Amino acid sequence: MISKLSHVSFFVLDVHSAKDFYENKLGFEVKMNVPVGDKGLWLTVSPPGQDIEITLIPVDQEMMFKPDTSAKLAELIKARAFGFGVFECKDVFATYEELKAKGVEFIKAPTVGGGKPEAMFIDDSGNFFGLCKSE
Repeated sequence: MISKLSHVSFFVLDVHSAKDFYENKLGFEVKMNVPVGDKGLWLTVSPPGQDIEITLIPVDQEMMFKPDTSAKLAELIKARAFGFGVFECKDVFATYEELKAKGVEFIKAPTVGGGKPEAMFIDDSGNFFGLCKSE
């Protein structure tokens, strides 16, 4: 019987840039940072105190993707048509201001909809995320 999910993946255009974005702009912890080949990383991150790890997989990973597949994935990410998650925080408005000051691009400023505040932002690759108030 499956007992829990330990990892989830987001495809990124540049794993080194993604590391900087998730670590320095979002404040995530780097859980794994293992060199792979000449320029790759096995990189996992997560919000502080969270068990589940987000694996940031570069779409140019030659061991995983053929060149045409890499190009298609990159195109989808850049078009904001691929990669989505929802992150929670205690105060959406304060977190919005903090992240915006760090250079995070928001595609939707915080609004109150459905009973709780929510906003949307993109990472440095183009994956988009919801930001909502935690329960």
